[in-house]
Amino acid sequence: MSYCPECEAVIDEEFEDVGEIISCPECGVELEVISIDPVEFDLAPIDEEEDDDEFSFDETDDDEEEWDDEDTFEDDDDKEDDDL
Repeated sequence: MSYCPECEAVIDEEFEDVGEIISCPECGVELEVISIDPVEFDLAPIDEEEDDDEFSFDETDDDEEEWDDEDTFEDDDDKEDDDL
């Protein structure tokens, strides 16, 4: 019997390999088996490739369209003049 290092839930399973990745049945965090006898866990290492994909964005989208604030304000001024 061992405990989740994140939420301290009891994990009563047997494991065969150090390095095996499991999910905590209580909090769902990914854990890595770091010892078999006794069974011990640590938080699983974060896969850098997944993090890069999760937070990436396409920088070319920002440059596709440029806004001209002066044109917008001039159009608004023309509308106000028409209303007077």
